[in-house]
Amino acid sequence: MNTPNGLEPWQTAWLRQINAYAAQHADEGASIDAFRAFVGRHADAAQRELEYGHLTGGVWLVSGDGERVLLTHHRKLERWLQLGGHADGDTDLARVALREAEEESGLADLTVEPAIFDLDRHWIPERREVPGHWHYDVRFVVRCHGSEAFVVSEESLALAWRDIAALLDDPACDESMRRMAGKWLARRAA
Repeated sequence: MNTPNGLEPWQTAWLRQINAYAAQHADEGASIDAFRAFVGRHADAAQRELEYGHLTGGVWLVSGDGERVLLTHHRKLERWLQLGGHADGDTDLARVALREAEEESGLADLTVEPAIFDLDRHWIPERREVPGHWHYDVRFVVRCHGSEAFVVSEESLALAWRDIAALLDDPACDESMRRMAGKWLARRAA
């Protein structure tokens, strides 16, 4: 059922979350505008079948002490990245992030913060029968409250807890990972 503005309720919810994020990160205007335009145009943005691109739930999975983040050596991309994955039709992206964190790490006793932590749009190259497309990655903080003994899933070559401060200064680290490390460290310092 469309809302009075012609959008589906989940599109309105996505835009509300993006607007709350924008209020805290005005310096990311171009990226924020791209997300707003995408979710405003595509009621099916959470569907992997949307070939132009789709929403994904990214995970900034932090240790109990808040000093480390769990990273995956991604099997398909062969790079160290944050956990996360496709929404597969689930319009609650925080729930997607929590599900992906649990599935990809094998960890229990995890909680997700409901506010968006980071937005990142990145190109996924063509792979076999799947054409190249955009991932509109909506990232959330997931906190580990129990054991940090992870289990490597089939999606990863390896997992590792990495010092967040070290990521900030690592030139080999993905730019968006350094950005999230900076956000996390600034948040902890505040």
